[in-house]
Amino acid sequence: QVQLVESGGGLVQAGGSLRLSCAASGLTFSRYAMGWFRQAPGKEREFVAAINRSGGSVYYADSVKGRFTISRDNAKDTVYLQMNNLKPEDTAEYYCAAARDFWGLGSSQPEYDYWGQGTQVTASS
Repeated sequence: QVQLVESGGGLVQAGGSLRLSCAASGLTFSRYAMGWFRQAPGKEREFVAAINRSGGSVYYADSVKGRFTISRDNAKDTVYLQMNNLKPEDTAEYYCAAARDFWGLGSSQPEYDYWGQGTQVTASS
């Protein structure tokens, strides 16, 4: 059974940093591309960042480019999202997801096969 478990969320002041982790099990992690999405209250879930299987290619939403960094450790079956200079508009539930392959850049939800349960990030002003 595939499981993706996010951790590292919390409450932080605007301008602060958090690092999210997503630990995968039940799949061969190195064979999956990974992504992060988020959903704010009353809004649709949106793309944040994606990384290919080797970690050599990454892609970001414009809203987080230059502030967030996605990375992965295939030896630990874990993908990370380093979030710096957090803003109140970054407040959302953050989800990691796994894709056997990307059709495009990994920004579309149908590209993903498995999803985690989410971790809450709140950036207060």
